[in-house]
Amino acid sequence: MRKSLFYIPLIAAALILSACGPTTINQAAAPPVRSLTVSGVGEVNLAPDIAYIYIGVHTEKASASEAVDANNEQTQTLINALTDSGMDPKDIRTTNFSIWPSTQYGPNGESLGAVYMVDNTVYITVRDLEGLGDLLDAAIGAGANSINSIQFDVEDKTAALKEARAKAVENAGVQAEELAKTAGVELGQILNVNYYDTQPYPAIYGGKGGGGGGAAEAAVPIEPGQLTITANVTINYEIK
Repeated sequence: MRKSLFYIPLIAAALILSACGPTTINQAAAPPVRSLTVSGVGEVNLAPDIAYIYIGVHTEKASASEAVDANNEQTQTLINALTDSGMDPKDIRTTNFSIWPSTQYGPNGESLGAVYMVDNTVYITVRDLEGLGDLLDAAIGAGANSINSIQFDVEDKTAALKEARAKAVENAGVQAEELAKTAGVELGQILNVNYYDTQPYPAIYGGKGGGGGGAAEAAVPIEPGQLTITANVTINYEIK
């Protein structure tokens, strides 16, 4: 009798431990979530309201001091013309000042000595596009002989981005409904959304530099055209 009584608690303890262990038998695997993924695009066209322009003065003289003095005077005349046309001085920024010698050669290849060249370039922000043509005429008349580019842009794109995103989501939703109807399924909740937008680089109009190129460019009517902002979304829908 002592033997049988001794084994009863051990058997009971083993049963309790086995009941507390993890259950790994006959577990049903969760069914995979069925889904539909679509990509939507939204575009908004904007009329530019701002322009960025590089305007420069190039001078050449026999000595460095003469070249610098002539360039300084001509550049100051240019800046005065820009401010007299209504530009805010804070929208005029010097981006380059350089001086270098250039050896001149005769028809037989003989050296004729050096000529010193000076460039001074200002980067201006034009906020009145209607007066842009007159502004360029004034700059050229004041001595600007290098206009490298006119870049049109939109200063504040916040509202346009918001509209483009809304259009992209709407476009994705329409595609999802059409595909679900065609496939004979029903859309459920949105599982995931990915988004990115494409903002245009400033549109460059007729970049030219040096001498008469700027004058010819200023005589042509300038059309800013339009810029396009694009938003893209990828939406993953649950399907029933």
